Amino acid sequence: MSSVNLFDEFDPVSAKAWKQKIQVDLKGADYNEALIWKSPEGVDVKPFYHSEDVEGVLPNISKSPKKWYVTQSLYVQDSKRANKKAIEALERGAESLLMIIPSETISINDLLTNIDLESVPVYFEFTFLSSKYLKSLVDYIGDKKTEVFLNLDIVGNLARTGNWYHSMDKDYQIVKEIHDYTQGNPSIGILGTDVSLYQNAGANKVQQLAYALAQANEYLNFFKELDKEVTTIVFKVTIGTNYFFEIAKLRALRLLWETLAQEYGVETDCHILTLPTKRNKTLYDYNVNMLRTTTESMSAILGGSDSICNLSYDAIFHKDNEFGERIARNQLLILKGESYFEKVANPADGAYYIESLTHQLAEKALELFKSIEAGGGFLKQLKEHIIQKKVKESAEKEQSLFDEGKEVLLGTNKYQNDQDRMKEALELYPFLKKDKRKTLIEPILEKRLAESLEQKRLGDE
Repeated sequence: MSSVNLFDEFDPVSAKAWKQKIQVDLKGADYNEALIWKSPEGVDVKPFYHSEDVEGVLPNISKSPKKWYVTQSLYVQDSKRANKKAIEALERGAESLLMIIPSETISINDLLTNIDLESVPVYFEFTFLSSKYLKSLVDYIGDKKTEVFLNLDIVGNLARTGNWYHSMDKDYQIVKEIHDYTQGNPSIGILGTDVSLYQNAGANKVQQLAYALAQANEYLNFFKELDKEVTTIVFKVTIGTNYFFEIAKLRALRLLWETLAQEYGVETDCHILTLPTKRNKTLYDYNVNMLRTTTESMSAILGGSDSICNLSYDAIFHKDNEFGERIARNQLLILKGESYFEKVANPADGAYYIESLTHQLAEKALELFKSIEAGGGFLKQLKEHIIQKKVKESAEKEQSLFDEGKEVLLGTNKYQNDQDRMKEALELYPFLKKDKRKTLIEPILEKRLAESLEQKRLGDE
């Protein structure tokens, strides 16, 4: 018995025919003014998408991960306590760890004991740069078949703090030393590119992608000059609430990295560690933050993240606490175990809208990247404060939309609960802190949209 396609009797409808029908229904209203929305990145969003929109531009996201990991973040102040907390998190569903190391006094042996490094990927972030300390970590790992990522990002540290760890030459020299020291163990990733800084500071998505590419290009250039191979670069990315745009942003990052890596003959995948943004998180009506981080985590999954580290609903004003961390972890576990978000690889493939957004974001980011390189490169433009100026301009536009109520944060600039009282609940200072120390360049500062409004409300309590 031959199969019958029920749609064979219908003629295909072209994009032009759909648009003509919409224009008739608009009864004289201008199609572009009524239905086309222009995003802050300059992307025109149409009311419908057709296969014609992706003809010849269909991206091939060939290297998206087949599995994503639920990641637990730990700020390590005491090695043994952090080790106990890490083991408990792993027993309760965490699958990988993000360990933030603030001091050389932290014992690697105490921190990692009884953690199976061959099955648990571990990401590190260091607030210092020490060849001796990093080598001791590499020695501890030894010949284990691990997934350990050191995330050394000296250019990112300059952008965030305004200073090198030591000096440019010494910082790069330490990176080279550690690269050479780990050559016997290719499962240790050396480099990281922290894109989260730009998003949390107010950069738009095209800027985030272009700066990620330009920052990574600084490292590729450095190792090319040394005639050395580059290990995996981890891109640490934050996700906002523009659901489909954020999915497309991550997909565009993979395409851009593949393009750049091919130019250098590099055979490394684009490895993405994703977190929800802090920029849209709020002090008042803070439970809404759980809803925000849920949709942001969904974007991170559908966009093709390797690991996702959720943000506690109270992270901006409470110290680390078991309840907040458990809820954040369980959000991811529900998405994975109950909502089946791990069952399909590349689920966004073939969606005309997402494919079109991916192409447009990648194309615009590549143009900006080329402009940065033509202007002397990312490091040069950072030192000349061009990058800082562009981020500020984007942040000010977004802030204006929030102040006018066009950018909505529920419970904060719309549908406020006037009975909310937060002054006595603050354990952390939730607002922008400016360091008065001398810096080589102007640092890029993270700031939440709701800060000024929240400060006023606190003052009125």
